[in-house]
Amino acid sequence: MIDEQTDKSRSSFWKELPILLGVAILVAVLVRAFVLQTFFIPSPSMENTLQIDDRVLVNKLVYDFRSPHRGEVIVFKAPTAWSGNPDGEDFIKRVIGVGGDHVACCDEQGRITINGAPLDEPYLYSADGERDKPADQEFDITVPQGRLWVMGDHRSASGDSLQHWQQSGQDINEATIPEDDVVGRAFTVFWPFDRARWLSVPEQYDGIPQPRS
Repeated sequence: MIDEQTDKSRSSFWKELPILLGVAILVAVLVRAFVLQTFFIPSPSMENTLQIDDRVLVNKLVYDFRSPHRGEVIVFKAPTAWSGNPDGEDFIKRVIGVGGDHVACCDEQGRITINGAPLDEPYLYSADGERDKPADQEFDITVPQGRLWVMGDHRSASGDSLQHWQQSGQDINEATIPEDDVVGRAFTVFWPFDRARWLSVPEQYDGIPQPRS
């Protein structure tokens, strides 16, 4: 009797296995499409925050409920003018200014200012005691509504809003990213394990005032 029940259980398991696998695959596809996705870092533009070949986890759902915030690290579909790839390419940068923000460089201490408040950026790339400047030239812009001014933490090796503002003849729309093109927020480094950590918003952004209406 026990052997007969065991045989029936095994038979039932093998019959149900394809269904279970199908459900697991469907759930994985839905999660990747709408909730979470992994991305690897192909370039040095976000060093030392992110290193080449780091793997990050991206929340694709968060911006369905709110707009990106200053200081967040985001993945977005780069404009063709940025990537040179008409098929599209994902970029990862830090949000410096949001719609309505007045972003300028630099104050007397060489810092970027947002809405008149200086921004200290401890995450800027450094090597051998040398630290990147916040910007390689002066600029003074206002971010259009619904768009984002984004920059890499490795400023001297980043194709970002400032570079494209320069190359486009100071066209603010060419230099900024539409919020609709944002894929999601990178919120953690999960690989390699010895670099695993949260990508939280630096506290220096807490004191940035809202833009004047």
